[in-house]
Amino acid sequence: MDFMSDALEDGRRLRALIIIDDYNREVLAIEVGLSIPSQRGMRTLAKLIFEKGKPASIRTDNGPEFTSHQLAKFYQDHQIEQWFIQPGKPSQNGYIERFNRTYREDVLDAYIFEDLEAVRNQTKKWIEIYNQEHPHQALGGRTPVEFKDHRKEKTQELLYFTTV
Repeated sequence: MDFMSDALEDGRRLRALIIIDDYNREVLAIEVGLSIPSQRGMRTLAKLIFEKGKPASIRTDNGPEFTSHQLAKFYQDHQIEQWFIQPGKPSQNGYIERFNRTYREDVLDAYIFEDLEAVRNQTKKWIEIYNQEHPHQALGGRTPVEFKDHRKEKTQELLYFTTV
């Protein structure tokens, strides 16, 4: 999980909360707003937990968005381990840092946005393409969704063979 900043055409700053799955590089959420208070971030996490299940852990930097007592309580309440990278060591959160560069190049730097809705719409379209059509060398040339589906099939095969 990480935050990015950019600006709209009129100079207003925008923030993007980015959540990806390290396992298959799937974009789980990109929440865009002029500000993203901790309550909004926790709502996004709660929605993801409901839709996709609870992660064992979440890795972030030590930014103020991630060190709040409210977020720590949320993690505790949901039994999620909170991992902080060492200050000044973004390489310890390399998957999301690499992803951020791709998102910046493909969306934030590629367009001039008049309003938040335009950013959200373009981001939503881009996430679909990224998850469904963008192959990753690290995933054996599969897209994030293909890799996840392939792993599910392999797991089901293993379960079948162990129960027969």
